[in-house]
Amino acid sequence: MKKKSLKIAIAPDSFKGNMTSMQAATLIESGLKKAIPGASFVKIPVADGGEGTVQAIVESTGGKFVKRKVSGPRGDKRMARFGISGDGKTAIMEMAEASGLALLEPRKQNPLKTSTIGTGQMIKAALDLGVKKILIGIGGSATNDCGMGMARALGAKFLDSKGRQIKDCGGALKDLASIDVSGLDKRLKKVSVEVACDVDNPLTGRKGASYVYGPQKGATPEMVKQLDASLKLTAKIIKRDLGVDILRVPGSGAAGGLGGGLMAFVGGILRPGVDIVMDCVQLEKRIKGCDLVITGEGSMDGQTVYGKTPVGVAKRAKKQGLPVIAICGRLGPGVHKVLRAGIDAYTATLEFSIKRPENIPILGPVFIEHKAEQVGRILMIGKELK
Repeated sequence: MKKKSLKIAIAPDSFKGNMTSMQAATLIESGLKKAIPGASFVKIPVADGGEGTVQAIVESTGGKFVKRKVSGPRGDKRMARFGISGDGKTAIMEMAEASGLALLEPRKQNPLKTSTIGTGQMIKAALDLGVKKILIGIGGSATNDCGMGMARALGAKFLDSKGRQIKDCGGALKDLASIDVSGLDKRLKKVSVEVACDVDNPLTGRKGASYVYGPQKGATPEMVKQLDASLKLTAKIIKRDLGVDILRVPGSGAAGGLGGGLMAFVGGILRPGVDIVMDCVQLEKRIKGCDLVITGEGSMDGQTVYGKTPVGVAKRAKKQGLPVIAICGRLGPGVHKVLRAGIDAYTATLEFSIKRPENIPILGPVFIEHKAEQVGRILMIGKELK
């Protein structure tokens, strides 16, 4: 009787600074093919809502990238890239492309003067393309404007006590007296917006946007106090004028209040990033009928159990009773915790001594393919022992 050939799903995250999730999946496939004759493979690039998410979803769905000119966090014009899924129905974007801290030199980092207007311009560009859903990651922001710039780009007006538009920056929120959303883009009512958010910070207070993240964006202690008071004022006006209470909602403080702003102005739903990605790439559907799932990421440690890709993949694989092996670049403290979170075995590619760390990007692909081959050989031994 002919033995059934193995069907293996390969669903890694990117190996940050080294390779994309698709490149990692292809190398793992190549290594396994050397060891497991006749096996078939399903490559599913994935991510956790952070860096590499747009790339992973575009590649996993056979989509494309789009570039549009937008305003950066300090008003400078720049090209921002976002993705469109293979069926053309979903836009995938990262606010950091338009409003990210990495876009500013350290001397220009000042949350009193930055805006999310470029993020709103990306959303508008996606609406122009006729999408039905927008997925947006909100990590790495340079802003603390509660999404005012984003909403302004979509037609909202932010007015002072004399009915004049206030300036487009976080520092101007102290002058806010009313919000007029009558001109908000009507197409937003026909589009669902999901926000990849993996923090639970409320909008204000010691655990809020300004106190926790403001200093990272260039805010002094005095600025932090002003920003926090401005966000509290903005939340009060949003509740009065829009009927939405965002003040204490977990995640509303993400990205300088953009989490709350997306909820209030575009009906955004905050979800863990890994869940958004897994649903978008239809992971559970695509691993059906497989015998094994291989996942991985650049570095795996005790923090991996908190919303990171390998454990996200493993949890969904376990619903179907599938074994899971993780191949990662390096292992860190507490990595054993993943064994209680659905991963059955893990291994790292950096088992060799590398005297020059700058060679890792060159040698990394070689190591991951080699490691995958060895995993494949161990699997074949196990098959023979049955």
